[in-house]
Amino acid sequence: MTSATAPGATHSISPATRRSILLLSCATFSSMVAQRICDAMLPELSRVFAVSLAQAAQVVSVFAVTYGVSQLFYGPLGDRLGKFRIVTFAALGCSVGSAVAVFATSLDVLLLARIMMALGAAALIPLAMAWVGDAVPPHELQEMLTRTGLGSTLGIVCGQLLGGLLTDALGWRWAFAFLVLLFGAVGSLLLGDLRRQQAVPKAEAAPTDQAPVPRPHFVKQALLIISHPWSRTILLLAVIEGAVGFGVLAMWASHLHHALGLSLSVSGAIVALFGLGGVGYMIVGRALIPRLGQHGLVLLGGSLVGIGALALAYIPHWGPAIPASLIAGFGFFMFHNVMQANATQMAPEARGTAVSMFASFLFLGQSIGVVLAAALIDRIGTHAVVALGGGVMAAEGVYFAWALRRRSAALFAGQRGMA
Repeated sequence: MTSATAPGATHSISPATRRSILLLSCATFSSMVAQRICDAMLPELSRVFAVSLAQAAQVVSVFAVTYGVSQLFYGPLGDRLGKFRIVTFAALGCSVGSAVAVFATSLDVLLLARIMMALGAAALIPLAMAWVGDAVPPHELQEMLTRTGLGSTLGIVCGQLLGGLLTDALGWRWAFAFLVLLFGAVGSLLLGDLRRQQAVPKAEAAPTDQAPVPRPHFVKQALLIISHPWSRTILLLAVIEGAVGFGVLAMWASHLHHALGLSLSVSGAIVALFGLGGVGYMIVGRALIPRLGQHGLVLLGGSLVGIGALALAYIPHWGPAIPASLIAGFGFFMFHNVMQANATQMAPEARGTAVSMFASFLFLGQSIGVVLAAALIDRIGTHAVVALGGGVMAAEGVYFAWALRRRSAALFAGQRGMA
């Protein structure tokens, strides 16, 4: 609480724990690469398997559905069997699923492979965050969580970029071959670190090796969370954010490819700047938060996504698409950061379950967005779909800012009444 804590703060995390956190960052990076790697290859999959773009987009939507549903049971499973252990074997399982994708001879087999990959990838980010929360002192938690979060944000960049680049240069199967190697390497390193942790005497073990604190049944916690009006608001907004943010994003590369005639490599590279914009926000976010407040962040963030999407949709040249993608990514993560903060505060008495539900609703929303966007493309075109996604995101920012102001006023009034 005092400055006396500070001198030892930089040395309170052991080198072994820091190494474990670095490996977990690699795992979150791999998870997000797997999630976004198919975005830029959708036109090629449509051509190879002789299906519509909407059918090809199932490789994104089934991944998102499986990923979202899996969030609901990985929390309790991690508490029971060990978070780091689950992350390790989930990463190795993703390598197997990626290998199935490499040899897929039909879209159905590829969809099966994507389900296998999603079942493993779903464990990596939430359980990595939870392990860090258990193992790191409170005064260093935000910094360490930022490092693992940086891994997932960079994964968006590399997933979009590599999906288009490898598909153009070598063929879509090589993108999945890369994932085989990536998950195999990360899983092997995690396995070695897990064995090192297990070799540590129990007296010296990290907090994660202690017996879990008894907690209510998952269903009881979930009912407790959704009984709060504010929790229901956050979860509904998460579905919309997932649909018009992450979901429609899967169509951006296809739009650039079809509308502007860009190669899949260039299209994927431009859309990868969306994630780079998120990295930019993470760098300057600390300065913006106290200046704008939560309502200001979501209002500006949603507006930036709308502006970026509108520019990318209708400007008839690829040049402005570069800053448009960067600006949209910066705005989206500005908005998303506030959503994450509110998700952790939905139900402090059931925080783990609350965050898992938030992630589940977010990725279920993504799957809905991918399906709707792919279906609408055949009717209104890619221009309108991309612009519509940005417009809804901007409207969500306006509503969320209003809801935050209203809630702050209600809390302030309640505190004054108690006084």
